Amino acid sequence: MTRIMKLLAVFVGSLCAASSVRAETLSSADREALLEKLTALRENADSTVDKRYRMAMAAYNAAAGSDEAAMEFHLKCIEKVNFEDQQKKNSDFREWKRKEAPKLSAPGLGMALRLQLRWLILTLRATSEKADRDVLASSAREIVDAISQDAEKLKDHQQLLNQPVTGSVFAGAYDIGEVKVEKWPLAPAQIGQIYEQILLPPLRAPSRLESLRSAWIRRIQQEMAIREFWTGGAGGGGEPASKRIGMASAMRSPEYERFIIEAVPALQWQMEMDLFKNGDQRGAALRMLSHLEKHINHKSVRDWGTEFAKLLNPEKKLPETPAAAE
Repeated sequence: MTRIMKLLAVFVGSLCAASSVRAETLSSADREALLEKLTALRENADSTVDKRYRMAMAAYNAAAGSDEAAMEFHLKCIEKVNFEDQQKKNSDFREWKRKEAPKLSAPGLGMALRLQLRWLILTLRATSEKADRDVLASSAREIVDAISQDAEKLKDHQQLLNQPVTGSVFAGAYDIGEVKVEKWPLAPAQIGQIYEQILLPPLRAPSRLESLRSAWIRRIQQEMAIREFWTGGAGGGGEPASKRIGMASAMRSPEYERFIIEAVPALQWQMEMDLFKNGDQRGAALRMLSHLEKHINHKSVRDWGTEFAKLLNPEKKLPETPAAAE
């Protein structure tokens, strides 16, 4: 419950208590005085929230300057949220740090925390009505690029990067409550949603077809790079499978193999559909036909064929395809 809600609850409670003694209507002067008081309470609450947000943003920006600073800030936030706010002893925090030392020294943790912080900053900026979505999109792209480029180093921190930043210890330390932003993923590792909701929409125009296609290709490549390491696709051995051809360890994991066989062709189909709908009808149509021929055994090929036919002849109602005999 926010401070203003608590104050209003007390106020309403006092009115109820008074009304139980004697029923009495409010005069115009009473109403005006109460409205003035309510306005003052709201302004005071808003000022308090704004001050807390400014303090949080200043601390977040400072901590996001390096992996080391992010790690140090992470420990301070844990101490506050899990120990000071819980009225635990300083010795309890020191003992916790001692036990968690191996995890806290894990390779890539500082980098993952820094990326989480950067996404939290971006998310809070996105809550502003004056936020420039183009500027935010540029920053979001930088974070996605960083995750894909260092996917191997970040493979042990998938859970952290998939956690909503509003539920992070960074947000908890500054009492950042539920943040609602329309069409904005709350975790930096939600690559597909980030592209669908932030990066691709501004490019969906006939004048930006090249940029739209490039963004789609980059998305597919990045999702492949992340999946290769995050699903064990690199065979658990440091180098990508592509650099260890002919070695037993280059065998792809079942999860990564399934992603390449099923998900990548589906993403490629979505790309061509997107390009067709936004102006590249001839080029996309030819590539879609080739795609159908190449992936004739894909589980979605019949659905793709139906979608393709509707694009080519949107006015004609197609007959239902009979179900295959079992």
